Amino acid sequence: MIEFDSVVRSRRVVTPEGVGALSVGIRDGRIEAVDDYAAPMRARGTTDLEDVALVPGAVDVGAGVHEPGRDLAACYRAAGRAALRGGVTTLVAAPAPARPPVNCADSLRVHQGAAAGSGVSVYFLGGVTQGSGPLDLADLRAAGAVAFHCSLSDGGAPDLAALNDSQLRKAMVELAALDTVLVVHAEDAAELGTPPVSAEQRPATAERRGMERVVAAARLAGARTHVSPFTAAECAALLAAAGSVGVGLTAQTCPHYLCLSAETPGAEPWSHVCRPPLRSAANRKALWSALLAEGASPWGSAITTVGSGHLPSHGLFTLEWSLSALWTAARGRGRGLADLARWTAGAPAELLGLVGKGRIAVGCDADMVAFDPGRRVAVPSTDPGPYAGRELTGSVGPVWVLGRRVPRTEAVFGGEPTV
Repeated sequence: MIEFDSVVRSRRVVTPEGVGALSVGIRDGRIEAVDDYAAPMRARGTTDLEDVALVPGAVDVGAGVHEPGRDLAACYRAAGRAALRGGVTTLVAAPAPARPPVNCADSLRVHQGAAAGSGVSVYFLGGVTQGSGPLDLADLRAAGAVAFHCSLSDGGAPDLAALNDSQLRKAMVELAALDTVLVVHAEDAAELGTPPVSAEQRPATAERRGMERVVAAARLAGARTHVSPFTAAECAALLAAAGSVGVGLTAQTCPHYLCLSAETPGAEPWSHVCRPPLRSAANRKALWSALLAEGASPWGSAITTVGSGHLPSHGLFTLEWSLSALWTAARGRGRGLADLARWTAGAPAELLGLVGKGRIAVGCDADMVAFDPGRRVAVPSTDPGPYAGRELTGSVGPVWVLGRRVPRTEAVFGGEPTV
């Protein structure tokens, strides 16, 4: 009989096939067996979660890491700790704002070195600037960028200036040749007011105009494109229709857009921090409808992924509570753990071609999260994010990264329980 390094059992293991009572055998950081809950599996250590669920670790696309004035390696360590507390085992870091911005191979190597002590798996989006040429993009890809990011406004400010239509099409042509994905912050700079911080100065029309530009460019270039963050529900029809004209366009939204609105008590200050801002309660409801819609995408809706939107350079700290916040809202709409795993793990890994991530399956990395879907947690009032003082449902912990169970001394899980 094979001896595993460890075995984790749960009556609610979320796999690509569904949710079931299973045992997961881990060896050398990878999943080597998935068997019945009571299957005899010899291991050096066994964890039985009983009714606490076991879900794949989240793959968070486009999280910001760098905080102004702070050492880069310290930023990655802080982001890693927050990610682990929030059930994120893989960070796909945004290229900007950052020092240095990840817009060339040399800068990428600096970030790769700084991220080595983060405690989670870290991948990188390469930044597309106004001056990025074919060799720049190819070098970034060869150095390890798993996809690329650009902005049509201030989505990467001050390090990634807004692209015009010609620059956007040129980048898409080059990235299509590299067979990779372009993540676009799609608000159109021409539609933003001054200063572009309030909801009035960042209207939904900015997203709509930006989406129109993205669709037009992608239709000519044939590039796979992912809009993030997608917040204006009025653009859902445009997003859904892109496939009918041959455009491979999908989108990502964030839990704070699904859980909070401009009318939510205590959320008003965050409307000025989130870019795009929090929108109306009616928009939030319509955004859920768009996320849950059936469509031509293999995942259903064209909104395929949900990411934290963590952006400490702008004062937006969301990594730690995004999974619980999303689950709180999703559970209230009758959605299950399979949906949660698909939005936060399976679809992001598929989007970026991270074949060993995002699934609890034989051959995949043993990145897993114990998640108690019924446990209520109180977010401390001192938390620096938009969920401060709120009660959420769904508790994280413990977490396994590449088969290693993260000690509680490295990441404190679950917040304060609410009885």
